[in-house]
Amino acid sequence: MQKTATQALSSYDRGLDSALQVAVVVGASLFVGLCARLTLPLPFTPVPLTLQNFAVLLVGLTLGSRRGFAALALYLVEGVAGMRVFNPAGLGGVAQLFGPTGGYLLAYPFVAALAGWIMERGRKNFTRAAVAAFLAEVVLFSSGISWLFTFTHSFALAVRFGLYWFVFAEVIKIMAAAAIAAGWHRTYKARS
Repeated sequence: MQKTATQALSSYDRGLDSALQVAVVVGASLFVGLCARLTLPLPFTPVPLTLQNFAVLLVGLTLGSRRGFAALALYLVEGVAGMRVFNPAGLGGVAQLFGPTGGYLLAYPFVAALAGWIMERGRKNFTRAAVAAFLAEVVLFSSGISWLFTFTHSFALAVRFGLYWFVFAEVIKIMAAAAIAAGWHRTYKARS
């Protein structure tokens, strides 16, 4: 009798943990969608300045590679399904993935996964978080600029539209995401 009760409690705990993990992933995807709403269209480029990249980095750095990937894959599914999670200046829905920002959007799950993967492999401090965020941004902008190249047929124009105007803001986003993630991991470790 006691063995059955113990197995039932263990099964309940696993179910509760799974539900919590799903809630965290869904919440993270909605957080990215909320940050996408904070946007500043720039008149000299088809790519707006948003807080999306910050949110993607933060999700990857705090949730890790698997949950970060899952959250951003879910974010893309939400956007394609018609939820208003993409930046409001864009085309919306599936069309957003084929527009000028599609390269950035499609890279998001991989960006979060890379940031999380690097963060999982050592001390979870500011330096590791900043390096992870920087390398993840390299992947993000490589994908975004490559996608823009298909629209412009000019590498120089793609870089001008998709990188130059964003460097300063991205440095701030990297530092902010790294600081928050390092603090979060330090607090989480202290509570464990």
